[in-house]
Amino acid sequence: MHRIPPRLPYLYPLLRTSLTLAAQRSSCAHLATSSNLPPVQHIFNRSVKKRQRDRAALRKESRDVDYLKDEVADRLVDRLLDIKRRFSKVIDLGSGAGHIIKFVDSDMMDKLIMYDMSEKLLYRDKDIEYEVPTERIAGDEESLPFEENSVDAIMSSLSMHWVNDIPGTLIQAQRALKPDGVFIGAMFGGDTLYELRTSLQLAEIDREGGVSPHISPMTDVRDVANLLQRAGFNLITVDVDEIAVNYPSMFELMDDLRAMGESNAIAARKPYISRDTLMAAAATYKEIYGNDDGSVPATFQVIYMIGWKPDPSQPKPLARGSGEVSFKELEQGLTAGKLKEDQDGIVIGPPPSPPSGKK
Repeated sequence: MHRIPPRLPYLYPLLRTSLTLAAQRSSCAHLATSSNLPPVQHIFNRSVKKRQRDRAALRKESRDVDYLKDEVADRLVDRLLDIKRRFSKVIDLGSGAGHIIKFVDSDMMDKLIMYDMSEKLLYRDKDIEYEVPTERIAGDEESLPFEENSVDAIMSSLSMHWVNDIPGTLIQAQRALKPDGVFIGAMFGGDTLYELRTSLQLAEIDREGGVSPHISPMTDVRDVANLLQRAGFNLITVDVDEIAVNYPSMFELMDDLRAMGESNAIAARKPYISRDTLMAAAATYKEIYGNDDGSVPATFQVIYMIGWKPDPSQPKPLARGSGEVSFKELEQGLTAGKLKEDQDGIVIGPPPSPPSGKK
């Protein structure tokens, strides 16, 4: 059961669309290296983000705002459960205080390595005993210390949207995985907090005559499969969730974001927002998006991704044109009720009638 603060009674999924994306595109059919990747753009100030996480860990209400990250971690672990194997060593990349660890057990893995840039956040709940043994390592998600072919799985829940070099981090993760190892991640997508973004932009245009970036740019869902493939992953799957949380007003939303360590960390950010602009943004937010009960919704788009490190044991697609039955023939056979037996003796056609006396 997830802990949700009393002032936030509504946490529910709006949409879950599964998009299984092809893992082979001619434009990205090679393993990315430092020579063919574009230069890294330092959009985020990582030092600022570390300070924000450190401060968040020290806030007394820090655990009260775990509701969103716990929810996403739970859904991420569900995807791990779909893999019918037991893992020896798993890395939680950008673990924060520990959200994935709350939902795994000893039947799933032998050990979980929690890795995060904020040592204060990493050790916030160090006195809590979990079923799975843990190891905590403080370090930057953009520079992984793990040896090649050393871990069975890497998970990352709501941390990678603050990484400047996502392709580089994915390449390092792929290198650390053993052959047939799996990467399972979740990050905020481009539609996250669109209500807040729009309200702030409209208020700034009206009160200040211009717009400054106050919400971090997010990765588009259409780019995720390409990023995984460029890092050398196979059998790629991408899912999209949207989670809506209702808040009394825009100010409670912004306060919770600070307590989560999710405040703005754009390198070129404006240092402050005037009170007049904030009040105008709150009024705009409520007018455009407000609920009938007076609360305002905040939408968090979550992109889930799965990619596998290549291994000879993995299934491979058949060569184009190798099929012996066309879709047209299959459709005609099913429509006419005819049976067609292929070379392996597999019968294609309508299911047989049940034996007499049985349903």
